Amino acid sequence: MSSFYTPEELILVGFKEFGDNVLVSRKASIYNPEKIIIGNNVRIDDFCVLSGKIEIGSYVHIAVFCGLFGEAGILMEDFSGLSSRVSIYSASDDYLGNALTNPTVPDEFRKIEKGQIILKKHSLVGSGAIILPGSLLDVGSVLGSLSLIKGHIPPWKIFAGIPAKFIKERNKKIILDLEKKLK
Repeated sequence: MSSFYTPEELILVGFKEFGDNVLVSRKASIYNPEKIIIGNNVRIDDFCVLSGKIEIGSYVHIAVFCGLFGEAGILMEDFSGLSSRVSIYSASDDYLGNALTNPTVPDEFRKIEKGQIILKKHSLVGSGAIILPGSLLDVGSVLGSLSLIKGHIPPWKIFAGIPAKFIKERNKKIILDLEKKLK
């Protein structure tokens, strides 16, 4: 038996939509599959958690131990990718003491910040990075390992650190040339 679901089993999982050559680990935890769309040529590795409204483009890899929490929506465009242990939160409690926290508390006593997360085409996220509500990783951008972002990374820029700051430009010519050859 394969460690990935077969196409027939993916139908039974209940995804809203999924494409061809989709590999989802049997050890991944999928919540609200009816809200999840997966493109072609996607691999989701062991011990990942996907929950909420999530749309994954084509040629996307989500490495081991990633958590995608899509209450307000997560969009990963084509050729984007997550290294191991990345956490993406489209909703988060207020930790400043202005409300109670955690999902066991009724919403009327909580203050939750929500915002869609978007990873544009060719954006990458390094191991252990955290992305907070409302963040946008623009085309070709990179968030380095063990970094934290709440905001916007401009196109073809590499950001790293806590909080993430500009490090250097990313070479886009080779990537775009290779993408053309793939099609």
